[in-house]
Amino acid sequence: MGNDETIVIAGAGLVTPVGLSLPETAASARARMARLGELEWLDGQLEPYIAGRVPDDGLPDLDAALAPLAQALPERETRMLRLAHAALGEAVAALPDAAIAARFPLLLALPEQHGETPLDASSFLVRLAQQARGLFDARRSVAAARGRAAGLMALREAATRLAQAGCDFVLVGGVDCFLDETLLHRLDTEGRIRTEATSDGFSPSEGAAFLLLAKAATARQQGLPALARLAGQALGQEPGHLYADAPYQGEGLAATLATLLAQAPLPAPIATVYSSFNGERYWAREFGVARLRSSSAFDPAHTMEHPAECYGEIGAACGPALAALAAHGLKHGYRAAPCLVYASSDRGERGVALLATA
Repeated sequence: MGNDETIVIAGAGLVTPVGLSLPETAASARARMARLGELEWLDGQLEPYIAGRVPDDGLPDLDAALAPLAQALPERETRMLRLAHAALGEAVAALPDAAIAARFPLLLALPEQHGETPLDASSFLVRLAQQARGLFDARRSVAAARGRAAGLMALREAATRLAQAGCDFVLVGGVDCFLDETLLHRLDTEGRIRTEATSDGFSPSEGAAFLLLAKAATARQQGLPALARLAGQALGQEPGHLYADAPYQGEGLAATLATLLAQAPLPAPIATVYSSFNGERYWAREFGVARLRSSSAFDPAHTMEHPAECYGEIGAACGPALAALAAHGLKHGYRAAPCLVYASSDRGERGVALLATA
């Protein structure tokens, strides 16, 4: 693929409890700053849940057209609409008005873990188009409730669309919110929420992240300096996932990484890894298998980043958030390339991407 045809990250937006933008979140993650606090709901030990929450005043209001639905929609969904709107706005902020008017597709990752009221992906996409007016074309967009890995898995579809005539930009992103009492209680019962009684768990949180993808030539024509270059991507499945009956052997991520490395020869050993670690030991074991199987691909002194330690578990926003943080690090020179980004979903999906300097 020639330089002009190379796919680049031409913009990115990120909203988390430690930052209302990508630069803010990146700075907080570099400084290892965490922002977690007590919720009003009590866990199984009758102690308040400790969670991450984005400040309300940092989010746009719910659109007036959606206001009549506010009472009927779960609070989790209305919150996700506002989170996604904020991050979408940042991702396309540098685009000239003419490009925004073209309205491009969005490939959206949504939660795989549902609260009391399951989230309907198609309906959410329509409401998000109302909330974030003019930022994407809902008719050409797709939403998938596949959790952490879904955003990275969507990179393959984004590449396919960018190869088609008439598609200059594609948005890939995700949004999630674990601040739902029913969802928290269920995950707490499963022993997955970090509490005084459970150390092998995660801190629930919320967030949204979006990547603006384009061919390098298109980004230049629009005056957009690329954050990073997409050097490869792959997707896979773990048979022994958290909710499967099959035994866990770590095959899913290892095979997905092997596929990536076979498709995209490395210009140098992997120098940085952005991981979806969230505090549960399962995920560390998984990466250990993948790292061992492909040990020759890694620089022995590679850097390991797992920013969920700062902003908590952000679910379906995880993959795009990791890619955005990695791209920001490459662009500003504080992370070394090539950079491996990967995310694993609870029910088996695995997504990996390789980023290089633009």
